[in-house]
Amino acid sequence: MSQWNQFDTAAYSGVLAETISYPGHNGEPIHAYYARPTGPGPFPGIALVHHAPGWDEFYRETAYRFANHGYAVLMPDLYCRQGHSAPDEVAATVRAAGGVPDDQVVGDLAAASRFLRAQPTSNGKVGVIGTCSGGRHALLAAAREPDDFDAVADLWGGRVVMKPEELTPNMPVAPIEYVKDLRAPLLGLFGNEDKNPTPEDVDLLEAALKQHGKRYEFHRYDGAGHGFFYYHAPSYRQQQAMDGWSKVFTFFDRELGAR
Repeated sequence: MSQWNQFDTAAYSGVLAETISYPGHNGEPIHAYYARPTGPGPFPGIALVHHAPGWDEFYRETAYRFANHGYAVLMPDLYCRQGHSAPDEVAATVRAAGGVPDDQVVGDLAAASRFLRAQPTSNGKVGVIGTCSGGRHALLAAAREPDDFDAVADLWGGRVVMKPEELTPNMPVAPIEYVKDLRAPLLGLFGNEDKNPTPEDVDLLEAALKQHGKRYEFHRYDGAGHGFFYYHAPSYRQQQAMDGWSKVFTFFDRELGAR
């Protein structure tokens, strides 16, 4: 059953959302958007990984959506070290520099998990989720720092499978190479009309997961391409997006629910 509108209208509901700083990779302070339910908890945690267009309004609204469903959410500004301006402008600067280093992103996300677990309202479990480059980063972080994440959701993450000529100093190893180290269960949502990742890329990732005996579930959507959750963009597909959100909440509710 979908979690959309599944609440008691007489029940108390409250969310606190704000920009904070926390110690990221190597203890360097970076900004994060921190959204969490009010009340004593305990609440499961979500490290939310923004997409290539940056630390933007869509992702702040996504953080609120998770918080409204009972999750404490920390969304690091992975571009914080590149300066500050409008999200589109910062993202353009990051693209021109070849993206942010994988090691730095993994460090920022592992630190986000530790921040969430340290809160007195935490139930001790943290998941990680992202779309686009954020899906790639979510899978990479969960595989490289398996002690820090209890569940991972990769939503159409591109460049999980990479050709040798696609590797760069910032992205020196394809995330698929780390799948063998993944311990958290994985949810994958993909559009069958996507060009990055292609359906063939998704097949290769699924084969690697099967080879290493990993627990995963993939859902592939006809009539959807890249970014089909993005209600502010032409790529939005309402039916597929709402079904996908239901899959996300079912997965995290099961894997991260209160002990």
